[in-house]
Amino acid sequence: MPRIQGVDIPNEKPTYVSLQYLHGIGRTTAIKACQKLKLDPQAKAKELTDDDIQRINAYLDNELVVEGRLRRQTQTNIQRLRDIQCYRGVRHRRNLPVRGQRTRTNARTRKGSKKTVAGKKGVKDLRH
Repeated sequence: MPRIQGVDIPNEKPTYVSLQYLHGIGRTTAIKACQKLKLDPQAKAKELTDDDIQRINAYLDNELVVEGRLRRQTQTNIQRLRDIQCYRGVRHRRNLPVRGQRTRTNARTRKGSKKTVAGKKGVKDLRH
């Protein structure tokens, strides 16, 4: 398995698909990288030479923000929003949806599993 930017990429897949295993590289970016480095995007990743892998690593270091640097940059941006206490930062801090989604129903992914509130009376309990 070739190792690029600290990530093992699959041998049996085409180069442009294997590059997508890196955080921050999608289909378009992978194809553009192959074209710029004059690599065959359809060639299997196991056919890459050590020289090709070094060229890919150098290109990713110099031209793109991927893997650890991208993750750190994202966390820094979120931390800045929290520090300045803007609306988005408060939503991140409370672990609620940030981009305007409704929370009365849904939002279970962000909020977690349901927490039942004790002592809530239904309509039937009010009629004696």
